[in-house]
Amino acid sequence: MNYQATVEELVDGAAKPVNSLGLMEKIFKKMLLAWGTMHPEIKPYHLIFASDNGVVEEGVVNFPQEITYLQAANMVAGHATISCFCQANQVPYSVVDIGINHKNTTGINRRIANGTKNFMKEEAMTQAEFEQAWRVGEEMVSYVVDTHGANLLSFGEMGIGNTTTSSAVLHAMTGILPEFVVGYGASTPTNEVIRRKCIVVAKGVEQHRESFRSIEDILRSVGGFDIVAICSAMIECAKRKTPFVIDGFITAVAFACASRIHKEVEHCGLPSHMSKEPGMSYAMLLGNILADDIPIKANMALGEGTGAILMVAMLKTMTYTMYNMARLSDFELSTPEPQQVAGM
Repeated sequence: MNYQATVEELVDGAAKPVNSLGLMEKIFKKMLLAWGTMHPEIKPYHLIFASDNGVVEEGVVNFPQEITYLQAANMVAGHATISCFCQANQVPYSVVDIGINHKNTTGINRRIANGTKNFMKEEAMTQAEFEQAWRVGEEMVSYVVDTHGANLLSFGEMGIGNTTTSSAVLHAMTGILPEFVVGYGASTPTNEVIRRKCIVVAKGVEQHRESFRSIEDILRSVGGFDIVAICSAMIECAKRKTPFVIDGFITAVAFACASRIHKEVEHCGLPSHMSKEPGMSYAMLLGNILADDIPIKANMALGEGTGAILMVAMLKTMTYTMYNMARLSDFELSTPEPQQVAGM
């Protein structure tokens, strides 16, 4: 029996109607196939990349930038939403300061600069900064897989302004009008916020368009350190046959970029929730994941990886269930007797 047949037998041979667990069966099978070998236990690890974005100078968000540092420190202290989600589900996590604009650092210090530059004025990062951010993503995956034995990763982020950078990357990749991909992010929903963000995304991308020769160029020019690190981390997961859970809009854009750079990423990315950001479904589609195949529809827009951790909990439940429930082959079914049709 080949491996795919083994996976099918494990799930379809359980004591339940075939496909009765819907998307959970589909995503569970995808996780097993990404591994390429059976693991009777999930060993998860959650990585949160925190960084600031120079484009906030353009008034695209109505929160002060210092929130990035304060919330990242709150995560490290164990009192943020994502901290509680991870603790409740026994998921170890790390916060990586890859570019917070603050005098102090928090979590794992991999700071490249005090935030990216304002892409309305210049490229968001230099080539050297981009390469450093890329290495951080790779190194963090290697660390949690090799040191902690993780076999399922999930990704989150923290950074004021990163829905703007994500929208800019998605617009540059696809040409989809900003009006169709820009959302409110963490800002109070007002028409002015959307109008300003759309203008910034459109003008910023147009300003750098001549330098877009690759996905990496787009990330370097209008992206954020967090998106770059998550993108490279996803590619490293694919190389290591380690499935990962996608969170909301920012991680979905990183997934779209990673899928275009390295095709095998598609086979390792597992969906969690449908973010409120309008660009979410477009980003996921670039990695061949349909909106209908995203299981959690909870109207969430927090980020941090909160939706991803809910999915990890669901996958842990599925894993325990598939390895511990009865099998159809255990049942002794009587042979049904032929029924006489009335009047015959």
